[in-house]
Amino acid sequence: MEGLITKDLSIGYDTVLVSGIEIKLIPGRILTLIGPNGSGKSTLLKTIAGELKKKGGEIKVYDRDVFESPAREIAKLTAMVSTERVRPEYMTCEDVVETGRYPYTGVTGILSEEDKAIVLSAMESLNVSKIKDKFFTKVSDGQKQRVLLARAIAQTPKVLILDEPTSYLDIRHKIDILERIKKLSHEEGVSVIMSLHELDIAMRISDDVICVGEGKILRYGKTNEVFEENFIRKLYGIENADLSLLGGVPWLQ
Repeated sequence: MEGLITKDLSIGYDTVLVSGIEIKLIPGRILTLIGPNGSGKSTLLKTIAGELKKKGGEIKVYDRDVFESPAREIAKLTAMVSTERVRPEYMTCEDVVETGRYPYTGVTGILSEEDKAIVLSAMESLNVSKIKDKFFTKVSDGQKQRVLLARAIAQTPKVLILDEPTSYLDIRHKIDILERIKKLSHEEGVSVIMSLHELDIAMRISDDVICVGEGKILRYGKTNEVFEENFIRKLYGIENADLSLLGGVPWLQ
């Protein structure tokens, strides 16, 4: 069974930004979106998460239509971490992670002992349990990013949607998060779809890659099928750039 399917999906705001999007993502695989700024990667992720209305087509998560199923039901299946800065006032980091359990608590919003154990485990897995009592607005951007990912993990989703998950992170915590994402997918069977700007990371962590540009999906396949130098140069408009300034690009074929 596919974890995530889109059929002839069109996305955008006032006008269509990208159309004809066909995705099939099975459990236990990592699918990464790459492409230049403004190409529609974040818009696509927000639409898949149900945060933006689709312009056409279909999105299903485990055979449930994202826009026709009850929101609480979809929230048990999908979780998203965005680059947009959230500012929950007077909430500790633990409070923020606890909101990931709300789809399971019913109208009361009261966490069970099992819910609390899941929250603690998620925070420990992202090394943020030591800041659980600090106000979310008072911790660093990198800590915020890890807290938000812990919230998504606490939601125990089957499909994890990540928009630039390594933003704001130093190298140590970037590695920690990437290892956690890989474990969630390959060991725990979570379907992961995410966007990345760091092409070297995308090459190493992804099972499949989608290239977004020119209002459509330009390429969709395994990393060795996508990361071809001439194509990547054209995708990013760097046909004549000196890539040695980046220390070389051994991840390109």
